[in-house]
Parts: sequence; structure tokens; C-alpha cells
Amino acid sequence: MPAKKPLFVIVGVRSEPGVSTVRLFARKGYRIALISRGKEALNKLTKELLHNGEEAAAFQIADYSPDSIRSAFTSIRSHFPPATSPLRVALFNVDHSVQKHFLDINDKDVRHSFDVNVAAFAFSHEVITAFSKLGFEDSSEGGKGGSRKKGTLLFTGTTASIHVSTTTSAFAAEKHGLRVLAQSLAKEFGEKNIHIAHSIIDGDILTEHNRGNDTHLDSASIAKSYLNLVQQDSSAWTWEIDLRPAHKKW
Repeated sequence: MPAKKPLFVIVGVRSEPGVSTVRLFARKGYRIALISRGKEALNKLTKELLHNGEEAAAFQIADYSPDSIRSAFTSIRSHFPPATSPLRVALFNVDHSVQKHFLDINDKDVRHSFDVNVAAFAFSHEVITAFSKLGFEDSSEGGKGGSRKKGTLLFTGTTASIHVSTTTSAFAAEKHGLRVLAQSLAKEFGEKNIHIAHSIIDGDILTEHNRGNDTHLDSASIAKSYLNLVQQDSSAWTWEIDLRPAHKKW
């Protein structure tokens, strides 16, 4: 029987901070389950992790429908049995960024934004159900003495989670919806020892094309903030963080 190690599940690996967060948690000893529609990004990251000696598996889905999400989790449980790979951390890292003036938005744009939040409900249901069946994290799973935590569910938000502009009517509705879902779950499941946290990424991500610019967020630093959330003991949980570069005007 393989050694017992915690499992990290993420949906949405085509964009940061998802990729950096996966790399960090893999280095911290988590087994990694990757869910995504994009085959190329999914396979590339999986191969990288396996090459580095990490334990990872890819689960491609056709769309973000509830059936696809549930099917992915069925496959994950088969590949990573809960007895030896208990799910302890999950990250919802999906969005459909529509940046258009209202009269230019079509039904497809609105439907895709709506589908993201339907996926968030399905993902959350699978994750929380899995957490509910577990005991408290032990030290080998990142738990700390006195901590009464069964697992952590993280959501990646953006500036549009709390602010709107003239071109974000569809996107802001999507991100506002995700934020209030996270808050409602945090209020309901905190007393059941399940940690729910939402992050507002207030700015653009640093890339190789904009390095040296002090107004962009380093995705590796965002990942460290996610790890800090996971490591919080139950006497002082954070439900929301907002992250931005020191030099960004806000």
C-alpha cells in the first residue's frame, strides 16, 4: 500500500496563480490532481510534475458542466483512493473573462460566465462532501497541534469580484457570484471544521514580458499566500484576502 499523503485538487490550470500554486503544493508533499478543459496546458504541467518526481495525474473534461465535474472526481477517487490520498486542499481557479461594453455582449458570453459559477457549485459540493468524511488533519498532512481542520477550499477571485467598470458587466456578475458563494460556504461550514477562503487578485500577473514592473503580482507569491491560508489553525481563519503589488494605485 502506498504511503499516506494529502491530496491537492485544482480545476483550471491554464492561468496563474493556478500553475504556481500547483508547483508549490507538490513541493510541500501533496499529491496533485489536475482538472482542466485545455489538453495542452494540462499535459504540459503534468509532465513537468512527474519529471520532478512529484505524484500527479491529469483529468481532462469537455466542459465545466456539473456532470463533467462529478465525473472528474469519480476518476480522481479511483486514481487517488481517499484511504491513502485524503483530499485536504482544493482550488477553484476558473473564470471566463469577458471585457466588453454591455451592448456588445452576446448570449454566449453571458452563458459562459454563468457556467463558471455552476461549475463552482458542483466543485464545492464534491470537495466539501469529501472533507466531511475526514478526521482532522494530522501533522503529516500539514496539520498543527490543536488545529481542528478537515480541509481547505480556496477560490481565486479578481478585482471584478468587488469593483466594476464599463466593460465588466458580465465578468463582474460572474466574479461577484463566486465571492458570495465562497462567503456563504465559509459561514455554513466553518463550524464543521472546513475552511473556505476567497482571494481577490487585484492586478495583473507578472510575466516574462513585464518583468521589472513593480505594479504586477508575482504568481509564486500568490501561491505562498494560499499556502499560508491552508496552514492557519482553526482559532484564527481568514475567509478573504486581497493581494496587490505595493506600487499599484488603488
